[in-house]
Amino acid sequence: MPLNYQVKQGDCISSIAFEHGFHPDTVWNFPANAELKKIRRDPNVLQPGDIVVIPDIRPKEVGGATNQVHKFYRKAVPEKLRLQFKLNNQPRANEPFELEVDGEIVLTGRKTDSQGRIQCPIPPNAREVRVFFNGGREAYKFYAGFLNPIDEISGIQARLKNLGYYSGPVDNKPSSSFEDAVRSFQRANNLRETGETDDQTKAAIKGAYGG
Repeated sequence: MPLNYQVKQGDCISSIAFEHGFHPDTVWNFPANAELKKIRRDPNVLQPGDIVVIPDIRPKEVGGATNQVHKFYRKAVPEKLRLQFKLNNQPRANEPFELEVDGEIVLTGRKTDSQGRIQCPIPPNAREVRVFFNGGREAYKFYAGFLNPIDEISGIQARLKNLGYYSGPVDNKPSSSFEDAVRSFQRANNLRETGETDDQTKAAIKGAYGG
């Protein structure tokens, strides 16, 4: 029978599906998850405590003649990591870097593109990503799947923190430092400075962050 899975911090539909032997679309489009789809909209941004229903695994039988070679193809499952680096608000273009995923170097001897971007396939259940510049002397750490929905305070806090406007804890609690960060973002993006996360501000933050 279907399994009710409670989302933990760092989970997304891709990682949940991968760990249960499914393609992400199979889980996300499972009818029992229709209400969750309405609430979250983005399968890569879930809130801890959400319930994802995992369908039963159904064996698939494929006919084939004996004494012959047959090829079977599985749908691709890797996710793509996309990062952009800037220095003094300018892209860090064509800089050598190394990329580490869950403790293993997966890219070395590569350079960022002309816009300071890095793109690389990673496993759906990857958790920790580190990027090294300057021969390893400069390192940046990221946690894959740890971004909460934009409708949650913690989701806005995390986006503003990564954008450089907020330095407080990502604790899903309002605070004066959080309001100041919202005002700073609004000021920088020609929005009315209210310190409140109205729909226009949320949309602007999501657009600036890229999701």
